[in-house]
Amino acid sequence: MAPGGAFRHLSLALGAAVAVLGSLLCIAWKIYFRDVGDSCIGGKGRWKQRLEAELSETAPSAGKPHSCEYQVLVLGLDGAGKSSILHYVCSTEAKKCITPTHGFNSVQLQDSGLHMDLLEVGGSQNLRFYWNQYLSKAHVLVFVVDSADGPRLHMARQELHCLLAEVPQLPLIVLANKQDKSDALSVAELHEELALHTLNDQRKFFLLPTSATYAGLATANSVLHLKSKLIKLLAQT
Repeated sequence: MAPGGAFRHLSLALGAAVAVLGSLLCIAWKIYFRDVGDSCIGGKGRWKQRLEAELSETAPSAGKPHSCEYQVLVLGLDGAGKSSILHYVCSTEAKKCITPTHGFNSVQLQDSGLHMDLLEVGGSQNLRFYWNQYLSKAHVLVFVVDSADGPRLHMARQELHCLLAEVPQLPLIVLANKQDKSDALSVAELHEELALHTLNDQRKFFLLPTSATYAGLATANSVLHLKSKLIKLLAQT
């Protein structure tokens, strides 16, 4: 075969190999960023979670029971303080500015043999449309209310009861947040404003006063009470 023909055959073979390799790299690249995109603020990437899960399944248990995994869905109108609550439930470090969630936020919490995935969905009007899509996988619903936002309490009540109508037995924790504000309604007033007396007897329900601030951690309105309540509630399921 002439040198020119051999060179052409070699070039074609190399070109085909490069094309195949490029396709494989492209697929791997998309899979990697799809998994990274699935990870949320404060949480681990899903690829890492799957790897850890596989390792834990193959590793010797040494007689220790596997931890139980639960999803806690955290909802509420925009500005209610959901992101601050997630921060202080998982960390008691001071944080001066917590950016509002414009999409989704997830943090993982492990305590007392329980693995909790706290999933927050933003509360802006366009995101509330997606709230009910996450109810089926939730073990507990945490609904955060701004106790000082009187003009929008009727909206919070409407959104809450629309959710509850779809899941009659899902345990509910309502947080009367921002109790540190001078114009905040009391727990008793919020109970009436949110029509919580209409809830059916089949649902486990709790109304907790909270102040999602660093100073509030040492008060009776500490968000750490939410953590204790979640652990106790989920341990009974």
